[in-house]
Amino acid sequence: MAAGLRKRGRAGPAARAMGLCGQWLRRAWQERRLLLLEPRYTLKVAACLCLAEVGITFWVIHRVAYTEIDWKAYMAEVEGVINGTYDYTQLRGDTGPLVYPAGFVYIFMGLYYATGRGTDIRMAQHIFAVLYLATLLLVFLIYHQTCKVPPFVFFFMCCASYRVHSIFVLRLFNDPVAMVLLFLSINLLLAQRWSWGCCCFSLAVSVKMNVLLFAPGLLFLLLRQFGLRGALPKLGICAVLQVVLGLPFLLENPVGYVSRSFDLGRQFLFRWTVNWRFLPEALFLHRAFHLALLTAHLTLLLLFALCRWHRTGESILSLLKDPSKRKFPLQPLTPNQIVSALFTSNFIGICFSRSLHYQFYVWYFHTLPYLLWATPARWLTHLLRLLVLGLIELSWNTYPSTSCSSGALHMCHAVILLQLWLGPQPFPKIIQHSKKAH
Repeated sequence: MAAGLRKRGRAGPAARAMGLCGQWLRRAWQERRLLLLEPRYTLKVAACLCLAEVGITFWVIHRVAYTEIDWKAYMAEVEGVINGTYDYTQLRGDTGPLVYPAGFVYIFMGLYYATGRGTDIRMAQHIFAVLYLATLLLVFLIYHQTCKVPPFVFFFMCCASYRVHSIFVLRLFNDPVAMVLLFLSINLLLAQRWSWGCCCFSLAVSVKMNVLLFAPGLLFLLLRQFGLRGALPKLGICAVLQVVLGLPFLLENPVGYVSRSFDLGRQFLFRWTVNWRFLPEALFLHRAFHLALLTAHLTLLLLFALCRWHRTGESILSLLKDPSKRKFPLQPLTPNQIVSALFTSNFIGICFSRSLHYQFYVWYFHTLPYLLWATPARWLTHLLRLLVLGLIELSWNTYPSTSCSSGALHMCHAVILLQLWLGPQPFPKIIQHSKKAH
């Protein structure tokens, strides 16, 4: 009898745990519609998806063949630095000269040693798998704070993209390293840690300068939050960090370092383009075409800054003033205002990029749900938005790219731009009421 009581007593905690688990599952099943549609459940859905991604990523690493593209070139480039070469014009790999800033060198030097001088590919894949999961975690934290995107969309962001899994763990490109630092920077900005956020932003730029596409949005946010005098120290952090990281190479050959690592006039090969396949190659390579894209890029950025981000009725130059001295004192920036300005700035740059290669997909893949769902136009239903996501994924998975895949990609980009312009704006318009004399 006593033994039976002891047995039931030992089973009690386990039974209670099972009961609580059962209650949670029943509640989750009853609220399954809310779990899929209500943004407040983002973290719960994110936890489930991250657990699923552990298994998916492990399966991809062990079941899908690794493809060598740039990894050996990365290792050869950092090996040159390890051997004492600090002249950037003398550093090169199998695919050409080193064209990334100094932060790339230091991070991939660490990977060089962690993977047995770059020979242990499986170890490198597992490191990039951790990087992929860290990226997802940082992205989910951003979406949790903005509270705009329904959780069912995250299934398509996580499990449905073969190309993104491939970029992270089957190709080992440096683009994911830059993006994880960028998303860390955005999380710090959302936490109002502006100096640390600018520091991480500069670190991301030091890995690959595509992160500069977010810079116009960041500049606008800094000026709006602090004015010119308050923004200068934050911008100084970005600049000083670039100098400190590049100092060994700047001392050796400053012109060579700057011209190689920040080469804005770099020519891309037509064979790899994802977005301009329908153009003749001669036009794709023509400088006039590049200038036209740059003009369109800057014009659209200016239009968004004037008409969609700065809606106080004052001149855009009022952003240079100290916030306390402006005609209309502004409220602190909200998470949606911060994320909207940064993601939109980057997206505009991608729309008018001279060329997009397959690994560049991660530059904006994780921002697409926000761009489509955060400021929805009435005519863009859930089904149409999912169709846009699907067509974008299909375009990036078409290899080699075709005129149709490039055209579909531009069509989807145009739809997103249109709804960003027409949809509700996170920056409210301030209306000045005239006073009547009595």
